[in-house]
Amino acid sequence: MTVTRLIARPLLASAFFVGAVSALKNAQALGPKAAPVTEKIVPLAHKALPQLPIPEDPVTLVRINAAIQLGAAAALATGKAPRTASTVLLASLAPTTFAGHPFWKEKDKAARKAQELHFFKNLSMVGGLILAGVDTEGKPGVAWRTRRAAKDARREAKHLAATARREAKLVAAQVH
Repeated sequence: MTVTRLIARPLLASAFFVGAVSALKNAQALGPKAAPVTEKIVPLAHKALPQLPIPEDPVTLVRINAAIQLGAAAALATGKAPRTASTVLLASLAPTTFAGHPFWKEKDKAARKAQELHFFKNLSMVGGLILAGVDTEGKPGVAWRTRRAAKDARREAKHLAATARREAKLVAAQVH
């Protein structure tokens, strides 16, 4: 791991540690704020994954989200499955941002500005998570390896076809 990654990953993860610990401590207060978002997400989750027992209580969902963020932040910070961890954090950040920082609903100018700042701070974290999620650490990614394998297969098929044609001509020449 490069020094840049060694420093950047824990820094990116730090906001999730702080936010998740705060959410666990204040889940009772955050539950009602999360309710408008969870009321929309839970039915979709039930449709998509009917076999999973998905809780509907917003306080429980806040706690689950915080636990997921703690685990994924730890994985990102330590470089264990950083691409997966980034993707998980990204998925958990979207509902957190919309539930926690709906600046468009604020009437008070100062409160609106504060919520707007937090909302866009989270969007900037989305950018960092996207970068961390696609970082292959200089190694070829799955898409490149797939394209390379297809190219190699086409080249090998072409080579085999040419060899087969050449062999067929030799056999034909021997028969005549």
